[in-house]
Amino acid sequence: MSVKSCCIYSTGVISILTLIAGIVLVLSQVFQNILNAKIKKEIVLRNGTHAFDVWENPPPPVYMQFYFFNVTNPAEVLKGERPAVLEVGPYTYREFRPMERVNFLENGTKVSAVNTKTYVFQSDMSKGPESDLIRTVNIPAMTVMEKFKDMSVIANIISSYMKSVNEGLFTTHTVGELLWGYEDGLLKALKVVDPTLDDVFGLFYKQNATDDGEYVFLTGQQSYKDFAVIDQWKGQSSLNWWTTDECNMINGTNGASFHPIITKNETLYMFSSDLCRSIYAIYEEESSVMGVPGYRFSPPSKVFANTTENAGFCSPPGNCLGSGVLQVSACKQDAPIVMSSPHFYQADEKFVKDIFGMKPNKEQHETIIDINPLTGIVLQAAKRLQVNVFVEKIPVFSQTGDIRTLVFPVLYLNESVVIDEVSAKQLQVIVAEGNIVVNIPFMLIGLGILLGVIFMVAQCRQRIPESSSAERQPLLKS
Repeated sequence: MSVKSCCIYSTGVISILTLIAGIVLVLSQVFQNILNAKIKKEIVLRNGTHAFDVWENPPPPVYMQFYFFNVTNPAEVLKGERPAVLEVGPYTYREFRPMERVNFLENGTKVSAVNTKTYVFQSDMSKGPESDLIRTVNIPAMTVMEKFKDMSVIANIISSYMKSVNEGLFTTHTVGELLWGYEDGLLKALKVVDPTLDDVFGLFYKQNATDDGEYVFLTGQQSYKDFAVIDQWKGQSSLNWWTTDECNMINGTNGASFHPIITKNETLYMFSSDLCRSIYAIYEEESSVMGVPGYRFSPPSKVFANTTENAGFCSPPGNCLGSGVLQVSACKQDAPIVMSSPHFYQADEKFVKDIFGMKPNKEQHETIIDINPLTGIVLQAAKRLQVNVFVEKIPVFSQTGDIRTLVFPVLYLNESVVIDEVSAKQLQVIVAEGNIVVNIPFMLIGLGILLGVIFMVAQCRQRIPESSSAERQPLLKS
């Protein structure tokens, strides 16, 4: 065999071996497993890791936007007519949320911390100043009336006092007062009877420059799926507000971090102290943020559906308001607060129809999280929640007039974050390197195919001269 033939057949053999090796590597996912093992090792809450630095002090700016519902027909509402509200906002705050008092526990498998949140008003991103006036439901008054409605003597005394100071079902305060607190006259009067009562009310009173309690997180050292998962909150591993063990479970992370190697068929669990419960999100679609690929997850409608698995969230037991709303009085000092998605998105149609001005929209009112599936880093997120008040006619309190029984919207918030440019570029490099590693077997298959083509062409070219010379021989003899 000539040297040329030997080279040609060697090319053919190498082509077959390369193809086989590539196919075997694809099927066994060797390089994918190598990449996953490296990511799992690096994504751990441990001093010195990039994951810990991002978790402790998130680099992308977080913004909290508040949209208020200004009541335009309070007199008509008290006569039993349908409320009309006008959305006003946003009033935007920059949110700083570092992890503080960090302490590693149990040989680094757990870490405790408090998540202090500070809000700084951003006038250039807001509809108006914090001094803008908003007319809304008088939540302290509604809370007091609900609390004493079955105690006729006390209720009559309170009602008389409210008349004397012209305290009604609706009140007007500035944006800043409604959010961060104002001294309420009714609560101040009741404080004479109950000194432990706080006479300051605000929807986010005592939530600026404070934390919502100490958390204990799993670091992911023992299993990558445990990364940033909440083990305890306020010293407890479960809640005590709801009526079933399942509803009282603290599941998942705090929503700011997730484990790496996320798949489309996963269910991501999150605990929200704002909602006083755990929720979950499922895969919706692929996304891309600043050139970084992601998976979009969002809570399905059945998270807040009026179904058997959610019966434990009905307060009091058996008193379910309907799908799409959650009464959180038990964890809000018995205030008749009801949470929902903005404009009652995904809630029963009756809640939308009860209030003129509700326009639920998926794009604007859905809670979404875009996550890079390789690293578990949040690329973009928008937590959207609406604060409502349960109102009803209470005969002993003339202040309620002939009002309908309603879930009355007060405001909704949009807590959003988008990955910063520096972090995005770092992720782009990680994703690109990961793609190269994962595609090595396909490169081998491509190389094998290329060598196979070269082998076939060389074979054909080797045979053509032989056949041509054989055809020309008889002509030379003649």
